[in-house]
Amino acid sequence: MTNCDCCVNYVYDDEYDCYTCLVNLDEDEMRRFITGDNYNCPYFRNDDEYELARKQ
Repeated sequence: MTNCDCCVNYVYDDEYDCYTCLVNLDEDEMRRFITGDNYNCPYFRNDDEYELARKQ
C-alpha cells in the first residue's frame, strides 16, 4: 500500500483546509483505496526532492 503523505500528488488545499489528492480516481480505484484492498496507486510519485541529485 502506498503512503499518500509521501506523494507529490497529495497537496494542501487552502479552500477545504485539508490535504487532497490531485488525481481523480475512477470508481473502482476509489473503492479499492477506501476499503484498503492492497491498493497500489498507479499515480504515486515519491516526493523526494533529492532523487534527481542522487542520480547525477
